[in-house]
Amino acid sequence: MPFPVENAVFDPAETLPRADLAALQLSRLRETVARCAGVPFYREAFAAAGVSPDDVRSLDDLRRLPFTVKDDLRRHYPLGLLAVPRAQVARVHGSSGTTGRPTFVAYTRRDLETWSGLVARFLVAGGVRAGHTVHVAFGYGLFTGGFGLHQGIERVGAAVVPAAGGNTPRQVMLIRDLDPDVLVCTPSYALHIAEVMAAEGVKPGDVALRYGHFGAEPWTEEMRAELERALGLLAFNNYGLSEVIGPGVAGECPARLGMHVQEDHFLVEVIDPDSLEPLPDGSEGELVFTTLTKEALPMLRYRTGDIGSLIPEPCACGRTFRRLAHLRGRRDDMIIVRGVNLYPSNVEHVLLGIPEVGPHYQIIVDRLGLMDEVTVLCEPASGDVERVALQERLKDELREQTGIRLKVEVRDIGSVPRSEGKAVRVVDRRG
Repeated sequence: MPFPVENAVFDPAETLPRADLAALQLSRLRETVARCAGVPFYREAFAAAGVSPDDVRSLDDLRRLPFTVKDDLRRHYPLGLLAVPRAQVARVHGSSGTTGRPTFVAYTRRDLETWSGLVARFLVAGGVRAGHTVHVAFGYGLFTGGFGLHQGIERVGAAVVPAAGGNTPRQVMLIRDLDPDVLVCTPSYALHIAEVMAAEGVKPGDVALRYGHFGAEPWTEEMRAELERALGLLAFNNYGLSEVIGPGVAGECPARLGMHVQEDHFLVEVIDPDSLEPLPDGSEGELVFTTLTKEALPMLRYRTGDIGSLIPEPCACGRTFRRLAHLRGRRDDMIIVRGVNLYPSNVEHVLLGIPEVGPHYQIIVDRLGLMDEVTVLCEPASGDVERVALQERLKDELREQTGIRLKVEVRDIGSVPRSEGKAVRVVDRRG
């Protein structure tokens, strides 16, 4: 099957032979571990684990190194894991924290150069070219999405419309008036933009959009089909997280059969989240990343909390990096209902597989006595759908696909909350 977009490669490193890649990874891993040894947190962690930088002689020795978790950054707030003098920091970003304090991450000028190149890789793989115009509807600020994509777009040589998030009617006006070729945002916000476009009588063929690069939240193949139908574009997935670098950790090629991990810059492991033992390629578990080229804030074996798996087989595009299968979701978002694990993606897969169901949904978790109760809120695709019948059908389909009896409420169109950033798929009201 031919690729839906030209198979262009931004960086020749993306096609490195695996043996050459392994040699480069080991050299960079040794440099990173030596850099981390200058950070008091890692120095103490090495001592506790009984390892030293000299013990890293092969890539298998990665398993001897300690894990890093988000709480380590919180405990050393604001920049206690910094590995360079403060004068070398060129930028600081951050992610939101449960206490209201962000988790800060820092970049040197070289880190920013690396970051823009990694973003440019997945953009070019997904059709973006010099001369294109790209509409960025990510938030700008501490969140890494806006500036991360912006600098990658400029690295490609395309023009940026830095629309930022929010004010969706204005987003539609800019898309109509400036004719961007590419839309960049979260998939849930792309759906909202499409909804406002339709309400204003704008059809997909009325705008110039050809490609969409959507990230910052998990989404399914059913969501891809909905985005492509509603916006008239080709949708590409990408993955990143601020603690590792931001967007650019992995992204799809023209084959769109998994996201290539940029393995010359990141070592990826899949571990059992309970035993912490590494799992073989193809097994589902928690993703763990080690940075290989970051200067300001290197991360060793960072536990992401994201659940996914690796595809080891070679890709038809010629890139040699292994691929992430579509992520199931965050371990924090997993709901255990009567002993069964349920992720939002399980629900999304069912809902978007039924044409009569709209793409907006939310999962509410309550506790009634000693039992958890899960209610799926959704909407009909149009006003002429018989909602009671659809509700019963959804209950049956969800029970068949997930093995769990879930409550379903098919609400009025427009009543399920829309997102202008990352969608809140799970609302836990158990206190």
